[in-house]
Amino acid sequence: MIQPLQPTEEEVAAAQLRIVLDEKLGRSTPEVVRRIAEMRGSGPTEKRSYSTAGALEQGQASTTANDAGHTDRTASPTVEAPKVRRARQPAVTHQVGFEAQIHQNEYLPVGDRIMDAVISVTCTAELDGPPPTAAQVIMIDCSGSMVGEKLAAAKRATIAAIDSLRDEVAFAIVSGTSTGTMVYPPAQRMLPASATTRAAAKEAVHRLRAGGGTAIGSWLELTDALLAGQSAEIKHAILLTDGHNESQTAEELAVALERCRGKFVCDSRGIGHDWAATPLLAIAETLLGSADGLTEPSRLVADFQAITEAVMGKAAADVSLRVWTPAGTRIRFLRQVHPRIVDLTDRGAPVSARISDYPTGQWGAETKDFHLSMEVPAGMVGDERVIARVSVAVGGDELAERVVRVHWTNDTALTAPINPQAAHYTGQTELAEAIQAGLAARASGEVDVATAALGRAVQLAAESGYTETVNVLAKVVEVVDKAAGTVRLRQNMEAVDAELVSLQSRKTLRTREEDRP
Repeated sequence: MIQPLQPTEEEVAAAQLRIVLDEKLGRSTPEVVRRIAEMRGSGPTEKRSYSTAGALEQGQASTTANDAGHTDRTASPTVEAPKVRRARQPAVTHQVGFEAQIHQNEYLPVGDRIMDAVISVTCTAELDGPPPTAAQVIMIDCSGSMVGEKLAAAKRATIAAIDSLRDEVAFAIVSGTSTGTMVYPPAQRMLPASATTRAAAKEAVHRLRAGGGTAIGSWLELTDALLAGQSAEIKHAILLTDGHNESQTAEELAVALERCRGKFVCDSRGIGHDWAATPLLAIAETLLGSADGLTEPSRLVADFQAITEAVMGKAAADVSLRVWTPAGTRIRFLRQVHPRIVDLTDRGAPVSARISDYPTGQWGAETKDFHLSMEVPAGMVGDERVIARVSVAVGGDELAERVVRVHWTNDTALTAPINPQAAHYTGQTELAEAIQAGLAARASGEVDVATAALGRAVQLAAESGYTETVNVLAKVVEVVDKAAGTVRLRQNMEAVDAELVSLQSRKTLRTREEDRP
């Protein structure tokens, strides 16, 4: 008679640990694993260790996915029970939770192969212990054009940001001209915030003087070097400029940004009436921050304070959207569509042959929406498939997994409805593209093209009820008929109005509550 195999002690310990992990992640545990956990082991096998946060130090519990859309998350049965270690895992020790929802119409007509879904991810940051460690660098444009009220406002805003830092948060102030220069501390390093360092930093800020050119890439490279020396979990920067990046080519800035990609988040601001939106948008796109323009210097203090307070409220860094797709399914695009439009399509980091992680930056208690569009193999009437599994990857954990499905049918009552969220963000993306195309055509003197594109933008904004966007567009066009998209280009507008419109085009509004299923 064949005797059942007796699990080893390590296999029993691994099964027991699997149960603990599943409880933490809200997953069900297979019955066979529970049975193994109740047995007595027979001897040692291969050794691998866990950290106290519950993830394998050399990789999580194995995750494989077959082409039919099934995922096997069974922990290896040859895993040794961990010895107690106090490895730091920010997302777990700070009790950061994530929730996700999929918004889609799962039904496709036979012959159709494009499926769109909006993924809404909400971070529930419940800090029951110390907040994540943080480090922040503030870059202040001190070029010659900053003389007067703009520099005075920048000083006041920087001081407000310094006062908003928690004790022990590492910080530094950088002066930006044709090169990046340390303001505080004098040496190239960062110091923890305290009453003493805040007072010294404020004195150094008061001594700032305007003079020189503008090479934003050099400021970012100094900031990168400063933050590279920090072990902080949240690494953040603020960049303020009032002019064009005149002392540096666009290619040089692009190279600097590429060096900084993935290392810290940067919020950029233009002040006054002579800055350019293009470098600010490039910074926001690459470093996953916000970009805005303030024509009134008096608004800068509140803005810097709000940015810094938001950073102090962050609960998780290096959060990714993890996407699995089966063989034959192609991701057409993946975009963050709220609160700002950021194209993530080409930024996926492969985890395995069919899984990639897409960076989403730092999170506090907030919601972000993502638009995932896929091309799938053709199906027959009645076919059903899982075409994507989406989860949140943070701190070694995989949370809030949801699936995207497709059902093929000839029932038009099922295929005709358009999901409100997908329609909403498709419209907002089209609106942004129309604005960018119109501004580019206007800058190159193509009046007819610019008029048509900006007219379409006004029409889209009016149809969607985006009064603020219509009002911003009215800075660059005279609106004759919103519904028809009839406009005339303004001849007497300020140059900064086009820059403000360009930045506004990347911001989005969420769907109204009554429109959500």
